[in-house]
Amino acid sequence: MSDLQEIIYMDAVLRPNRSLSQRGFTIVMAIVGGVSFLTGMAFISMGAIPVIGFFGLDALAFYFAFRLSFRRQREETHIRISAREMCLTHTKADGSRKEAKLPTAFARVELEEPLTPNSWLRIEYGKTAYVIGRFLTLPERKSLAKALRRALHEARLERNPAQ
Repeated sequence: MSDLQEIIYMDAVLRPNRSLSQRGFTIVMAIVGGVSFLTGMAFISMGAIPVIGFFGLDALAFYFAFRLSFRRQREETHIRISAREMCLTHTKADGSRKEAKLPTAFARVELEEPLTPNSWLRIEYGKTAYVIGRFLTLPERKSLAKALRRALHEARLERNPAQ
């Protein structure tokens, strides 16, 4: 029976796509800061001194929005399927982790068809459902669902070759 635990049918890590590199972020913030400064100087020369503060707030809002986006991109989900169990480990952006171990014999993959933005990819076990890959595009969710179903099927076949 120890051989069943050694064969891994799927070992995947899901992470959000990075929209901008650190270098790109620096370039964008330099452009935003430069434009805000130059435009603010133009308003100061016209006598509208308080306007520069609003340009500064705009630049600060851009900065915090990008930082929040980068923080959310640290989220990841690790999926591991062996003949005995499916292990789901979700790490949030703040570093906290949740783990669930489901027997492959009873785990189900559900994806609502037709695909819409509200079609979540769920791993179900009994009356419990785990939503995974919320950040994936619709074609990526469909592809992952297909791969998960195939891996679960192969894991079940190893346990019960008569299927």
